[in-house]
Amino acid sequence: MKGKYHIIVQNNRIKFEFDIKRNITIIRGDSATGKTTLMNLIETYERQGEESGISISCDRKCKTLNNSNWENIIEQSRECIIFIDEETNVIKTNEFASQIKESDNYYVIITRENLPNLPYSAEEIYGIKSSGKYSRTEKTYNSFYNLYSSKEFDDSDVADVVIVEDTNSGYDFYRGIAEDSIN
Repeated sequence: MKGKYHIIVQNNRIKFEFDIKRNITIIRGDSATGKTTLMNLIETYERQGEESGISISCDRKCKTLNNSNWENIIEQSRECIIFIDEETNVIKTNEFASQIKESDNYYVIITRENLPNLPYSAEEIYGIKSSGKYSRTEKTYNSFYNLYSSKEFDDSDVADVVIVEDTNSGYDFYRGIAEDSIN
């Protein structure tokens, strides 16, 4: 599966709208930012369909994965977007990492932890931002924002001072960069 996919998940009270561009996307954030709500909406829609009052708009099927039967779900899913909550312990295992590297699905992993066994890009780590009212009468709109920017730096962004923690490799690294930029 390649390309960018636009996803809208909503019910009568809340709407999530975002794009997925790579095979692994990470969603992070503090408590009460909407991570579990997004997961619950997709899970409920998967169980009850349109009768749930939830709608999902996407060119690919959206599914959820949990600790039980996870290997079969990955093996049987083709070109799907699979959402995984941080309570799914298998995301930390090497078996999980090797399974998803072999699949043609996209994975959206909701976690606050680092996952060093997975090859994901810092540009695909997002938080959830909300707009709208939190009252009972207005819908809340949610979208993703990049936690780590890939901003290109130009000559106006040059630092006057760089402070490093140590006098060994960190210091040597930055001293080398500074000397190269002066010459």
